[in-house]
Amino acid sequence: MSTTTAPSKGASPDFTPGFRPGPLGRLGLWVTNHAKLVTGVWLLLIVGLGAFAPQVEHNLSGAGWQADSSESVAARELAQESFGGNASSAIQVVVHSTDGPVTEGPGAEVLARVTRMLEAEPRIADVIAPTPGATISQDGSTAIILAGAGVDTNEMVRVATDLKGDLQDLSVEGIQVNPTGSSLLWSDFNEANLEAMLKSEMVSWPVTMAILVLAFGALVAAGLPLILTLAGLVASAGSLVLINELVPVSIWAMNFAMMFALALGIDYALFLVVRYRASRMGSGNSARQAVAETMDTAGKAVLLSGATVLISLSAVMLVPSPSFRSMAGGIMLSVVFVLAATLTLLPLVLFKLDHKINKLSLPWAKTGEHRSPKFAAWGERLWKRPVVWGLSALIVLLALAAPIIGLKTAMPSIKVLPEDASARIGYDLVQESFGEGAPGTLQIVMKASDADTAKTVLASDPGIAGAMPAMPAADDSGLVLIQAVPTVDPSDPALSDTVDRLRTDLPDSALVGGAAVENLDLKAQLDDSTPLVIGVVLVLGFLLLLVALQAPLISLLGTLASLLSTAAAFGVARLIFQEGIGADFFGFESQGFLDAWAPVFFFAMIFAIAMDYTVFLLASAKEHYEHSGDPKDAMVGSLAHSGRVIFAAGAVMVAVFFTFALSGPLPPKEMGIVLGVAVLLDAFLVRLVLLPVMLRLTGKAAWWSPAWLRKVLPTITFSHG
Repeated sequence: MSTTTAPSKGASPDFTPGFRPGPLGRLGLWVTNHAKLVTGVWLLLIVGLGAFAPQVEHNLSGAGWQADSSESVAARELAQESFGGNASSAIQVVVHSTDGPVTEGPGAEVLARVTRMLEAEPRIADVIAPTPGATISQDGSTAIILAGAGVDTNEMVRVATDLKGDLQDLSVEGIQVNPTGSSLLWSDFNEANLEAMLKSEMVSWPVTMAILVLAFGALVAAGLPLILTLAGLVASAGSLVLINELVPVSIWAMNFAMMFALALGIDYALFLVVRYRASRMGSGNSARQAVAETMDTAGKAVLLSGATVLISLSAVMLVPSPSFRSMAGGIMLSVVFVLAATLTLLPLVLFKLDHKINKLSLPWAKTGEHRSPKFAAWGERLWKRPVVWGLSALIVLLALAAPIIGLKTAMPSIKVLPEDASARIGYDLVQESFGEGAPGTLQIVMKASDADTAKTVLASDPGIAGAMPAMPAADDSGLVLIQAVPTVDPSDPALSDTVDRLRTDLPDSALVGGAAVENLDLKAQLDDSTPLVIGVVLVLGFLLLLVALQAPLISLLGTLASLLSTAAAFGVARLIFQEGIGADFFGFESQGFLDAWAPVFFFAMIFAIAMDYTVFLLASAKEHYEHSGDPKDAMVGSLAHSGRVIFAAGAVMVAVFFTFALSGPLPPKEMGIVLGVAVLLDAFLVRLVLLPVMLRLTGKAAWWSPAWLRKVLPTITFSHG
């Protein structure tokens, strides 16, 4: 086997005369020539980073859901520093008696044990005993011990995880112990989420494997995408653990990265494997030429697709919130690893296995078939009646998108937790014993000289049920803390009006905070950031398509078409999550709204996936147009050669997302259903119907580019010879 990496005409029997690989083709050949080095590097990455991967669920936290530089975060930091950790991240231990006053008899003994356990934990600051009229209910049956936050919000989630089981074990007959609060909420959510993710993985892998076997027609070929994706995921999981030592990373970064990278990695590998088999087994090229051709065509499309995904997700970094930045960063990191595995490790595996990838084939499988007669016939059908098919797809998408007009968003409520979670049981007990708004108690920090004025404002505000006496700071800061109980549940939209009113009426030194207020400030920040993120994603997506295709019109149409599937997905999301249609089937309790982080975060993710398919289809169309200059050949040929891959990849993505949607807490369900619906609509209506129709109707104009633009843009081609 020759080791020539850039053959000249007829220089090597491995290549047909005149064949010259491009940059990615040369990368593929370099990989095959340095097999030991590439294998060694990937083994080091997988083993080295993989050693940290099992720690990911323990090390990463769920905190960081805050608006940096907001008033509520400033209030929390002051409360933690000057008031013994009596901040929004403090742990509230709810002790409830079903038989007489909780402060007497067995209840008093349980309260003492809880206090000793909390005082023995070095990460807890001050432990505040239950106080009559404040943290002991009027009927005496419920008391709250406050464990002050002695560490940051991320570490307090770990404290909650470490303590909650032991605290609950202190329960005795007639006395129930349940820790609650925002730190417990995240701890319980992480636990429920891990269980759900493991369950989803157990379901999604066999389903995915079955779809891939049908798509490839061979068991070995079908297993390659899963193995490659797994390598990328293990490396990215270990990386997140290491990054978390420098910058706090949200647990959601791993959850979303796993779901997203699994779907994308299979897409990328599917594209390359199909192209390699077509060149090697279909055209009869040598293994080395097949690798080079695969990388120059499918590899180039994969690289551009990956760049589009990374660009779309990078826009989420514009949201100044640690959780969003770490989630976007986590997904981007996993995509980088999966992309690297696809463009370096996969070509080597294909080259080494060669004809063995067709082992364990199904009887009807045709290993070298790249052009699908069925999708070619579908392309001919669209070419003959473009208006009928195009209008039909457009009407369906617009009808599904229509409900988006009434979409409501809010921050997640306690309903995201299972009913048996400690945080939810404690939350319900606090609400029953101390009032509807007690779980969302406001924390107002101000100068001591403004305390009397603040009391007057709070007493006269219709949204405040009551306020506790001002607590002086433990240090010499001259501050006081007043805790006020709202009249409404923390997830009620009316709380936002109350907070806005207080911020206007309270003295200038007053900072209004609390866990519920931190959610409101984050929602306001998300609402402000969403238009900017959407605008940046659209502009960058268009520019990348323009660079790849060198054609302004089809680049613009491809970008705008992605908005249709996105809008339709959010329309469906409103019907399911806001109106509760199908809630019983999917196993969740409707909150009456979509979580506020969904529009900005899901838009970037859906657009990334939509552009993924756009690049695959239009790259194939451009390859055909470069060969023939015929718009019909470009349209029909792109469907014939990439339609089956898009169909199979779409089916895999839908399967992955919907399996994650069928189990676990509400937020992953939202992601699974919204992204699953988006892929279903985008792959099968937009990319396989609407976009080909656009190519048909625009004809040669789709590929026209002014001379000045061609001079500015780098030359990128997708064809050989």
